[in-house]
Amino acid sequence: MSETPRREGAPPAPTSTYRLQLRPGGGLGDARALAGYLDRLGVGALYTAPLLTAAPGSAHGYDGVDPRAVCPELGGEQARQDLAARLRELGMGLVADIVPNHMSVALPEANPWWWEVLRDGPDAEHAGHFDIDWSRGPIELPVLPDDGDGGAAALDRLELRDGALVLDGRRHPVAPGTDPPGAGPAEVHAAQHYRLVSWRRAAEAMSYRRFFDVTDLAAVRAEDPEVFDALHAEVLRWADRGELAGLRVDHPDGLADPGGYLRRLRDRFPGWIVAEKILHPGEEPPASWPIDGTTGYDALREVCGLFVDPAGEAPLTRLADSLGAPTDLPHLEEAAKEWAAGVLLAAETDRIARVLTGGRPDPAARRAVAALLASFPVYRTYLPEGERYWTRAVAAARRRLSGPPAPPPGSGAGDGSGADEGAPDGAAPPPRGKGARPGEAGAAREPHPGAPSGGAAAALAALEEIDRRVREDPAGELAVRIQQTSGMVMAKGVEDTAFYRATRFAALNEVGGDPGAFGTAPEEFHAAAARREAVRPAAMTTLSTHDTKRSEDVRARLAVLSEMPEEFAAAVRDWSRRRGLSEPSLDLLAWQTLVGTWPISAERLRGYLLKAAREAKLRTSWTDRDPAFEEEVAAWPERVLGDERLAADVARFVDRVRRPGWSNALGQKLLQLTMPGVPDVYQGTELWDLSLVDPDNRRAVDFTARDVLLERLESGRRPPVDATGEAKMHVVRQALHLRRRADLRGYLPLPAAGPAARHAVAFARGPRAAVVAVATRLPVGLAAAGGWRSTVLPLPWGRGTWRDLLSGRSFPAGPPGAPAAPRLGDLLSRYPVALLVREPGPGAPDQG
Repeated sequence: MSETPRREGAPPAPTSTYRLQLRPGGGLGDARALAGYLDRLGVGALYTAPLLTAAPGSAHGYDGVDPRAVCPELGGEQARQDLAARLRELGMGLVADIVPNHMSVALPEANPWWWEVLRDGPDAEHAGHFDIDWSRGPIELPVLPDDGDGGAAALDRLELRDGALVLDGRRHPVAPGTDPPGAGPAEVHAAQHYRLVSWRRAAEAMSYRRFFDVTDLAAVRAEDPEVFDALHAEVLRWADRGELAGLRVDHPDGLADPGGYLRRLRDRFPGWIVAEKILHPGEEPPASWPIDGTTGYDALREVCGLFVDPAGEAPLTRLADSLGAPTDLPHLEEAAKEWAAGVLLAAETDRIARVLTGGRPDPAARRAVAALLASFPVYRTYLPEGERYWTRAVAAARRRLSGPPAPPPGSGAGDGSGADEGAPDGAAPPPRGKGARPGEAGAAREPHPGAPSGGAAAALAALEEIDRRVREDPAGELAVRIQQTSGMVMAKGVEDTAFYRATRFAALNEVGGDPGAFGTAPEEFHAAAARREAVRPAAMTTLSTHDTKRSEDVRARLAVLSEMPEEFAAAVRDWSRRRGLSEPSLDLLAWQTLVGTWPISAERLRGYLLKAAREAKLRTSWTDRDPAFEEEVAAWPERVLGDERLAADVARFVDRVRRPGWSNALGQKLLQLTMPGVPDVYQGTELWDLSLVDPDNRRAVDFTARDVLLERLESGRRPPVDATGEAKMHVVRQALHLRRRADLRGYLPLPAAGPAARHAVAFARGPRAAVVAVATRLPVGLAAAGGWRSTVLPLPWGRGTWRDLLSGRSFPAGPPGAPAAPRLGDLLSRYPVALLVREPGPGAPDQG
């Protein structure tokens, strides 16, 4: 396998990874067929979506139902072995995605463990595998469609058939001896260890822990050694066979003890391990975690921010204010987190409060828990290591409980939105047949009751009791459940609500992003890169994932808007006057999305905007639809694209930002591929990719076209920067192959010198600084100032010649004892990026 030097004694990390979303219908066979192409591209390891058995028809694999076998819909065990053999033949590795936090329970009969638990209750062999509160009585399954009758009409359709209770095609088990002859469905249902209840109960009365608010995903207890072994036996068997180079751990923040889990995993698997962990700016993974790093959202934020001009912040803020879109991000986030803790995840909040009170309901305890959950500055504290974040959260919760409650999200109070609630209370959610769509992924929306009831003094006393008990026993149930839930509140309140409302500049509204931080200074980028090299040099870096809100190339194009904010503002005001949406946040997001993805089909744009509108929960939501508003949103793409004059105006504007966007895209890609860390390439992004949030970013990739372009590059072609995206593949191929053959330890920032120095970002890698990456930033401002002019880039001293792997040009290393300092106008004359390798001259040492 391709290797990167790592700490002594550890198996090698991949030089790079390529993320592939496997599709039902033979995904492993397709991956095997693609392995040769990926090897030629320079990829070190294939990184797949989860491979274990998932719910029937799963498009992503994160809804596993049986960890004991490879998913049959992906091709099964033989196909996995065939893929492993092909990768071994090519010298490539396999990195597998594993999901230790939850399993799908959408179709009970598809999940053998869950079926047994529903049938046999707390005495079931696998009852302890799931995080279930049996003290609440029978498990409530919120699956009944509800048109305002509490699900009564749906229960009337319940049938007893073939030894199972059947509703709308979904089967549920019957415990032995509970269906005597002559018994009707209602009588049998009442005798089970579960109850089918209205989907509306999900937010308030869940007896099993969910994955976020998704009732179709039940949490498992991976902290139990027996459960750990059952979940990982098959994957670790692949590792024992030498068929696994690395593991990507999904959502460790949901586990009871992430550190303990990762230490147990490390004891069993010595290879490369990265954890899907969203870090707040400045936050680090706990030092005790024996992992190579995270999956790279922090690197995404740092790299993409380099191409955002801070000067654009004020004009874009004025634009949002003028349209009525909210710009007070801190207030939006606080209100949305309060809503998530008090409403959307009320069941989880209530369970924590009952742990505090010994099982009795207590409004003051519930209010204290909700305030605390809404006050965390990070996704999760890892006690006792994360005590400083815990202290900040408790202090913030004290202030929250001492003052007036924040208005619920979407109320229009204080957030500058001016929007009303839109959908009426009790409106029907999307249908499954007739009635609700239970288990809908995405945020639910209920009538907002405000903060949980209970006097402020009593709630403050409850908060102090929580603080005391958690500090005394940071591994106790109270501390664990608070930590498991705080990340849920952050994700649903901030990323999946506030980020869809604060649409001032969508390029910043990314997973792990900070929309309040307008850009990344080069010095900040260099400091972060140097720290990564020193602390976790084998952490994954990324620009696009299956979870990002928009692809790297969309963000690269949108970054151009920060350099021409007044022109964009004038255009949006004109476009909005002609064809604007009635909700300001979505209106502003829609125009940015249209510019960022142009040309885009009406179908793709419609799907994205409907999802964005429901996530924002201002005028509609996943579970409380406003049909009239959704009709307006659904019609908008055709109205805009069908307006020839307006569409032509948009196209002309895009023509102005397209080429600078390509420059940004090449720059951020080169930096990500050569900076410290193990770079991941998301499927298809070796060419321009203008994808939006899932499911848009899971569309099929045309690998046939990519293979043709790769053959052209292999013949020595140096493509122009044009609409084909071949130049991006050229950058990707050269950088990935370089990582395979060169030692890139070390990191040295290289400041440019001259009038346009701030438009260049460069660094050297390798023990002798023999590899240099150079990128152009803020290209619009660079052109407006007259280009590079006399700006030079002093290169590390060394004998020999510098050769640009992209342009093919060579530059002398400089006179003895002095560094070379090529003019950036010469160095970047063909491409806005350069990848330099020092080729030793006569008598000079090798680059090592």
